[in-house]
Amino acid sequence: MTLFRSTRLLLAGAALAALATPAFALDGTDLVNKITAAMALEPGNIAVASVDVTGSTVTLKGMSVGDNKGGERLKVGDVKLQGVVALDNGSYTIEKAVFPDVNVTEEKSTFQISDMYLSGVIIPADTKAGTIDSLLFYQKAHSGPIRVTVEGKEVMSVTESTATTERAEDDSGLNFDVAVNGVKADLSSVNDAQAKETIDSLGLTQIDGTITMKGSWEIEPGTIDLEEYAFDFKNVGRLNLALSLSGYTLDFIKSVQETARATENTADPEAAKQAAGLAMLGLLQQLTFNSAEISFEDQGITKRGLDYAGKKQNVSGKQMAMMVKGMAPLMLAQLNMPKLQNSVSAAINTFIDNPRSLTISAEPQNPIPLPMLIGAAQAAPNTLPDMLGLTVSANE
Repeated sequence: MTLFRSTRLLLAGAALAALATPAFALDGTDLVNKITAAMALEPGNIAVASVDVTGSTVTLKGMSVGDNKGGERLKVGDVKLQGVVALDNGSYTIEKAVFPDVNVTEEKSTFQISDMYLSGVIIPADTKAGTIDSLLFYQKAHSGPIRVTVEGKEVMSVTESTATTERAEDDSGLNFDVAVNGVKADLSSVNDAQAKETIDSLGLTQIDGTITMKGSWEIEPGTIDLEEYAFDFKNVGRLNLALSLSGYTLDFIKSVQETARATENTADPEAAKQAAGLAMLGLLQQLTFNSAEISFEDQGITKRGLDYAGKKQNVSGKQMAMMVKGMAPLMLAQLNMPKLQNSVSAAINTFIDNPRSLTISAEPQNPIPLPMLIGAAQAAPNTLPDMLGLTVSANE
């Protein structure tokens, strides 16, 4: 999250560039105002020591990011903008925004990231238009290798990360695709004896996999379809989440931004927190739940987990599996959900006998307003399975 948040701020900083050629001069103030409005930032959040222009390439030297309250600022460094163009409609495009490498050391830990850039950037002319043209857009966000070392030993790394967005031909929405490749973690240096035993027993000493996300957003109804949000790790398994919500409109986003801004500008933190909570409850009225699915495809972690749990109980993995199958109905009976109890028990038995896949799906007959769903969860949780159209299956 820190990486994505930093990328967001760096993109906003790129808007401070001023482009000059013999034919025309870019209005840097106008550009700053428009990018600030698009990113819900305030004037002064981003500062540069100087701006160097060579043709259509603009170098922002000594960029820093921070608030306007005198706090510590994040030193970004020199940012190079390539192919900056001011369009007749008042919007701006940047062919490529290249950010400096990061190499930060604190005590015994070092964080490094390189080859960061955004391409195909469009800065809107009017953020209040209420259309796709009012959004700050980029075609691709990229980062190269990421490395985290502790006392000189690499404990986590990422080979490459990319995020791409594509506008629908009729400008009705966006498609997005994110891939984080070569995610590796070395947990061999964990010092806690109990944690180390668990990690070794589950075969998690060396983790290697990918994280992917795919989906779409229809702007007018505000329908977010997260088709895939998957964590796929070798010798562990693939966990995937799919979710569909409606009501995430441009007006909704604007209201959230205004609420956050009002909270930041309130002198009394406790009052601000309470006001923000009430405001968010009101905003939730606009969201509806369409469907969701959680699935897991096993690659060995289940058997190792049963063996480890059985070892703790002085039984074998097979005996532990029988214990889980026997305890599941008793635990589910306490939920007072007979239909769900039967299907979940059957799915658990099937999965434990032959761990391949386990899927939990929620497909209500009609979209459910989010406040109604929250209210049911608090007042009558046993009604949720029928309300959500909840099903559980294994090895399908």
